[in-house]
Amino acid sequence: MGRSFHNLARPISFLLSSILCGGAAWGQLPLTGVGTRIQLNSSDRAVLEAQEVRKDLPCTVDPVKPALGFDLRFHGGYDIVLPLQDVAGNENLLSILVRVTSDAHKDDPAYFLQRINVPKLPDDAKGDAALGGLFDLGEGKYHVDLLMKDRAERVCSFYWDSEAVLADRDKEIKPAIAPGAVERAEYEQFNEEPPVERAGGKPLNIKILVNFAPQNSSLSSLRPIDTLALVTVLRRLSREPQFGKFSVVAFNVQEQRVLYRQASEERIDFPALGKAIQGVEPGKVNLKQLAQKHGEVSFLADLIKKEIANDHPDAVIFAGPKVLLDESVPEEELKPLATDVTYPVFYMNYNLNPQGVPWRDAIGKAIRPFRGIEFSISRPRDLWFAVSEVVSRIVKSNQGGNALAPSR
Repeated sequence: MGRSFHNLARPISFLLSSILCGGAAWGQLPLTGVGTRIQLNSSDRAVLEAQEVRKDLPCTVDPVKPALGFDLRFHGGYDIVLPLQDVAGNENLLSILVRVTSDAHKDDPAYFLQRINVPKLPDDAKGDAALGGLFDLGEGKYHVDLLMKDRAERVCSFYWDSEAVLADRDKEIKPAIAPGAVERAEYEQFNEEPPVERAGGKPLNIKILVNFAPQNSSLSSLRPIDTLALVTVLRRLSREPQFGKFSVVAFNVQEQRVLYRQASEERIDFPALGKAIQGVEPGKVNLKQLAQKHGEVSFLADLIKKEIANDHPDAVIFAGPKVLLDESVPEEELKPLATDVTYPVFYMNYNLNPQGVPWRDAIGKAIRPFRGIEFSISRPRDLWFAVSEVVSRIVKSNQGGNALAPSR
């Protein structure tokens, strides 16, 4: 006999974070994948097979339409709202079972589970609680079944069809998840990258300089949305078979410091990089930095000169959000170096609001003496095509072609 799904998943405990203005927010919670081979108890199976919307436990379920993220994975899911008074009283426990069935694999659905510990609430609690979950999908059509119940076995159930599809203009993009696949959403961006089979011959040596900073320069910390596109750029480059050596320099212009350095290794150490950027506090500047009139400009100039003068890679790639400074790095400081640079230089500028910040930033101006090529990334499709173009130009340059000529 198989075990019920209650015993197959690692519980996820969650404490109510706030009750403000009569409402509460539990927010998005990670789903625990429980595999494809489970045995449901008879009552749960009956609810799922009936395909009838039930609200014994009052709730409103809103499906999240699958959308392609900067990690090139489709993210689908759901949001649930339920009145606080319906889960008030003694400590309650909400169990949410989600079954996602791909049209391409109807006999092999994926199951996910949330278990949410509800703290003790007064019987007259006002307002609503909001919670939800995410899962990743490959291209294709899916049917989703959701069953939520509390300790009293009151049931909320909902069902919907969903489709993950690329727009016509994005058909060249290859998502990072196979068609018809259903996977747990990945919340940890800096997991180790699997080994890559490299192309034969001399491996190309790529140097990548990444400015880990928030999109909004007034923020004092990095958010996942700030780092996701940058990490995806690194992963896309690290997976290219033609590239075999990677030098990585992670820095923050506002803090005027290098956060992490990796010199010419066969793979990028993502866990070490993730650990190094945890303490980034762009809004925190010490007295010594404040005393420097143009500290950020000097830091950027010294960084570029050091990293370009002391190494001879097959390409240098800058990546990061716009760096808006009062002054630009003086071109006369960089022009002497440019005459010795025979490899292509690129800048992948990650800008979520190109209309609000349309002008060229300090890094974009600094790469001009090196005949650098800039790409603006504001959507997932921009990232895909930018990385593809950069790789094409680097390979072309190494084979004796002109990296500045348009790729075909």
